[in-house]
Amino acid sequence: MAESKEIYDVNAKWDAYLDVGVRRFVYSSATGLLAGFLLFRSPVTRWASVAFGAGVGIGSAYSECSQKFDAVETHVSKD
Repeated sequence: MAESKEIYDVNAKWDAYLDVGVRRFVYSSATGLLAGFLLFRSPVTRWASVAFGAGVGIGSAYSECSQKFDAVETHVSKD
């Protein structure tokens, strides 16, 4: 029987993870900026909401990427 071989491209994984990280950082920072302008008057609290949004974005990207990168892939061969 033919065995299926998967090619693991580490560079493609890192590119995908970098893309996810940058997107989530930018989107959550923009959301924090919008929320800061709508909810707060002080510039300090506005920047704090942007920083919080950026932290949430980086944290969620790190969490997803670490789960995918450390996942053990099992190969089951049917004999």
